[in-house]
Amino acid sequence: MEDDVLKEDVTLPSENKEPEEDIFTPESLLKLIKSSYDRLRQNTKLFRLVQAIGIAASSLGLLLLTGYFILFIAPAVKELPGVRKSEITNNDELKKDPAYKKQISQLTKDIQRLSRKYNSFTSGQSYIVINTTENRFFLYRNKKLVREGFCSSGSYTMLQTEGDRKWIFKTPKGKYWIQGKITHPVWRRPDWAFVEEGLPIPPKEHPSRYEYGVLGDYAMSIGDGYLIHGTIYKRFLGMPVTHGCVRLADEDLEAIYNTLSIGSKVYIF
Repeated sequence: MEDDVLKEDVTLPSENKEPEEDIFTPESLLKLIKSSYDRLRQNTKLFRLVQAIGIAASSLGLLLLTGYFILFIAPAVKELPGVRKSEITNNDELKKDPAYKKQISQLTKDIQRLSRKYNSFTSGQSYIVINTTENRFFLYRNKKLVREGFCSSGSYTMLQTEGDRKWIFKTPKGKYWIQGKITHPVWRRPDWAFVEEGLPIPPKEHPSRYEYGVLGDYAMSIGDGYLIHGTIYKRFLGMPVTHGCVRLADEDLEAIYNTLSIGSKVYIF
């Protein structure tokens, strides 16, 4: 019987092989981006922060791009040849055009008409302009503004009795003129002054109707019972609080009284 031959398995040493490097491909890049995006979506706070940063960066970029276009590109485009520009020209051929001549003639007439109207409103005589919206006055002499300041005009409120009588306290608007000038005026209280205080209305010449020292040192009448006068309620200047008259501060009232004369124009708007 043949002897069994014991054979040992001989294992050859394996060669040391370094791991193969990952090969970069567009597919692997897309997978990496997708996995990163999925991880980012799982973190809600971080995702919102990144989203906000992205929006802010996009807005800033758009703003910078717009500014660059306005400052550099737009002016450069205007300088390109063939770009039409508006120019003032002294073209004799244009002046001979009938439509052009007609338009120039009409514009000239409009300017002359408006100039005459302006001169009629702003003569060399002194005048005053009263703005009831902003409660300001503007005093002119020789067509030049010499003084301006605050005033008070009508409150535009309504007072009504139990009967049919009612008053709306508004300053009239339009073109007026100084019809009278008074020093140390005395206020003759009308019926509404008593109704407003809940008092019985006295006879027309009753002493309670006359009140001294409430209209300032000067008063100027513009008609229909309306006055330009002073006030003891100076803290209300610049506000619509009167019953229709125009109130002024003491220094402004004196300057206007000395500047305007009988017949001086008063423009209220």
